[in-house]
Amino acid sequence: MKKLSNKEKIYSLTAIFLMIDQFIKILVRSQIPLHKEVVVIPKFFSLYNTTNTGCAFSLLSNHQIFLIIFTLFVLIILDRYISKEKNFTSLAILSLGMIVGGILGNLIDRIIFKGVTDYLLFVFGTYAFPVFNIADILITVGVFLYILDVIITDVIKRREKNV
Repeated sequence: MKKLSNKEKIYSLTAIFLMIDQFIKILVRSQIPLHKEVVVIPKFFSLYNTTNTGCAFSLLSNHQIFLIIFTLFVLIILDRYISKEKNFTSLAILSLGMIVGGILGNLIDRIIFKGVTDYLLFVFGTYAFPVFNIADILITVGVFLYILDVIITDVIKRREKNV
């Protein structure tokens, strides 16, 4: 049996994360009317179906063409990096799969629905955090894990150099 390349591992994870993201968004769009809330934990967590026409925190709202082009540019850069680099750690493979899966999930929404389906709403006292989705979590956690991987890898290389 052929061993998967790092690129194949990353894109396999990407496909899994993308399917999870799109499945949940389909459920939300089909089960919760737009701009309606389903309280899960009172005064803390709700599912709220909304469409974000911008990016993080609704920045660049109603600039879909720009956001789609920018996203495609980022995906091309990531693909070139993933194709070129051969020495990914397991953590880097996981994090890149999360990042690309999340980016693709939101890109699909932008192209098909002219905005991203968001649905996770957290309230802390009088503050309601901006509504977000699983793709946003994948991108954010993926970037954090990738930065962590870079730091850990650098520390290991420095220690090996000094030994």
